[in-house]
Amino acid sequence: MIPYNRIKETCLYIPNLDKAVAFYNGLLEMPLISKVEGRHVFFRCGDSVLLCFLPEVTEKESCLPPHYAHGKQHIAFEVPEADYLATRALLREKGIEITHEQDWGRDRNSFYFEDPFGHVLEIVPTGIWE
Repeated sequence: MIPYNRIKETCLYIPNLDKAVAFYNGLLEMPLISKVEGRHVFFRCGDSVLLCFLPEVTEKESCLPPHYAHGKQHIAFEVPEADYLATRALLREKGIEITHEQDWGRDRNSFYFEDPFGHVLEIVPTGIWE
C-alpha cells in the first residue's frame, strides 16, 4: 500500500481573488501564503494548503497540466473536537449562515456553510472518520 498521510493541498476554482482573500483570510482566519494577481491565491489551513485559482486562467496552462472546475465544490475543514461548538458560534457571529447541520451518529456532527462563490464548506471535528 502507498503510505498516505493526508491530503496536502486542495483546490477551489473561484471568479474573484479579492473576495477569496476577504472570506478565507478575513472571516475564516486562514493565513495568506501567496497571491498572484490574475491567477491564484493560496492559504494555510492547519497543516494543509487551500489553493484558489481562476479557472479561466488555469484551464489554459502551458507550464503545468491544465486544471479547472465549474459549479459547486466541497471541502471539509477539521477542527479539534473541543473547539467544534466554539467554531460554529464564531462563524455565526461573523455573519456566516450555517446552511445545514448533520448528525452522523456516534455523537458526531458537522455543519455546512457556503463561501461567497457558492462552494459548500463543512466544519468537522477531529475523529469524524475514525
